[in-house]
Amino acid sequence: LDSLAQFTSRLHSYLDLFRPGNFNFKIDTKNNFPTAAGLASSASGYAAMAMALNDFFGWELDRKTLSILARLGSGSASRSVYNGFVEWHRGDSKDGLDSFAEHIPTTWSELRLAVVTVSSASKPVGSTEGMKRTVKTSTLYNSWPEKAALDIDLIRQAIQQKNFEQLGLTAESNALAMHATMIDTQPSVLYWLPETVATFHKIWQLRQDGLELYFTIDAGPNVKILFLDTDEAIVIKEFPGAEIIRPFL
Repeated sequence: LDSLAQFTSRLHSYLDLFRPGNFNFKIDTKNNFPTAAGLASSASGYAAMAMALNDFFGWELDRKTLSILARLGSGSASRSVYNGFVEWHRGDSKDGLDSFAEHIPTTWSELRLAVVTVSSASKPVGSTEGMKRTVKTSTLYNSWPEKAALDIDLIRQAIQQKNFEQLGLTAESNALAMHATMIDTQPSVLYWLPETVATFHKIWQLRQDGLELYFTIDAGPNVKILFLDTDEAIVIKEFPGAEIIRPFL
């Protein structure tokens, strides 16, 4: 299937969960950033869809319930029904209904994010398929849940204490470990492009030179840089074209 057919099929299956009888939906959707390029287009899309359905049917659901419903379309969509910091609880139930995201009521006005888009092309392996392949074949995956549990504790602590170094180092380590499990998969799932790796090295060099820059990367080739407002001018200079996000302003 081409990317449009895959998108339509997936969305159709999601809407079937809520479709009353032979009811037909008309969906008008657009992104202001590349789709299926590792920039959370599914997360934002299915969070928006859950919220639109809530408005359309007049359900008046709370955010926790919307988080559960959004997760049925895309796991990370469970987090995208909130603004700011969010923690996703994986849950233990086989039906997945105890898997939801929860807002962390902390703001951090100095925090910044720069999105370095090295490719707007759709990735060759979708996140869902890549994850299934990783769980099934990666020998490194067995150690991933333990690392994720340790990292979430460190991230939560870093947010509470506004410890930027701990936040950045943990996020970077976690992202690299996730990609390591995918690279170890058969056949290997490698989302990085040469420009991705070059961006890693540039960030590491700038950090060695004294700048507090860290990166994270989702299932795709594009890099997100974590930094504080005091370094915004130099980030703009060093990474021209990067989109600067100020999540708490």
